[in-house]
Amino acid sequence: MTVNLMYENLKAKLGDLIPDSELHHKVEIAVQINQLKKERNAVILGHNYMEPAIYYSVTDIKGDSLELSRKAASTDKDVIVFCGVKFMAETAKILNPEKTVLLPAEAGCSLAASITAADVRALKERYPGVPVVTYINTYADVKAETDICCTSGNAVAVVESLHTDSIIFLPDEYLARNIARKTGKHIIFPTMDQTIAAGDGELDIQMIGWRGRCEVHEEFTVNDILKVREQFPGVLILSHMECSPEVTSASDFAGSTKGMIQYIETTSAPCYYLLTECAMAENIMASNPDKKIIRMHGVRCPHMAQITLEATLDSLRSNQIEIHVPEEIHQRAARAVERMIAIG
Repeated sequence: MTVNLMYENLKAKLGDLIPDSELHHKVEIAVQINQLKKERNAVILGHNYMEPAIYYSVTDIKGDSLELSRKAASTDKDVIVFCGVKFMAETAKILNPEKTVLLPAEAGCSLAASITAADVRALKERYPGVPVVTYINTYADVKAETDICCTSGNAVAVVESLHTDSIIFLPDEYLARNIARKTGKHIIFPTMDQTIAAGDGELDIQMIGWRGRCEVHEEFTVNDILKVREQFPGVLILSHMECSPEVTSASDFAGSTKGMIQYIETTSAPCYYLLTECAMAENIMASNPDKKIIRMHGVRCPHMAQITLEATLDSLRSNQIEIHVPEEIHQRAARAVERMIAIG
């Protein structure tokens, strides 16, 4: 695609979001990326939280963690560039050990950083025989200690697939509490409360959680919802499952990023308000110009924001940053991820 043609396409879609002078600059970089992508037989995966200029100009596959995991597992390209964060790129490498997987910047994740493989081993020792469900938002060594992974979109199905009285669900506190509510399980957090009252019996515990949180989604409150409802009558409010149970309960819909997108596409309302990473709202606005998305309490993930068009171009030019997963971790982590994908 030529510079002029890409500019016209992006101008029509993003003209209300990006100043014209900035758009011209981004288009020139995007054209270079797409040319280099062909030369290297590369595919670019883009998470829904990518800035619109990346999302609509260079990504070949877009989606949430589950969708990108599925597509990464089946790509025939030699190089995978992951426009997301490190745990996502690691998952792509786990599913494609023979391919080159690149992450344009050292983009981490507060939630993934909240737990270590040693933490998981300690919980397994304390609760022997209890299966471990780990959110996809974790690093490879944590996945390797896991029986099965899940995403926010399939967490309930994963939990129910185990047909067990007790599970360890890591590391997102709010997602765990939301899933516990949906599945009717009682949950405790022994990482914060090591003392069990006499006679309670830990074996009666149905769900064991961890106190990890996403630094974006923990920002949203019920008060935000009340203010929006007061100002915008008829608004439909959507929240991500990484928000607190108080927030998801006060919302009209709570789900994964894919679920939120589908909800907006299939409903009609005067306006919508999204309690999630703000770049996603901009991407939805660009794809659904007939829908009014309210932009008030926008929170940008500082890690996702590190992935830029400039960094993506440099990544393809110089193989930065190449992702490696040690073989002893890869084999065990792959089992957990593949079991998740099989459930769908």
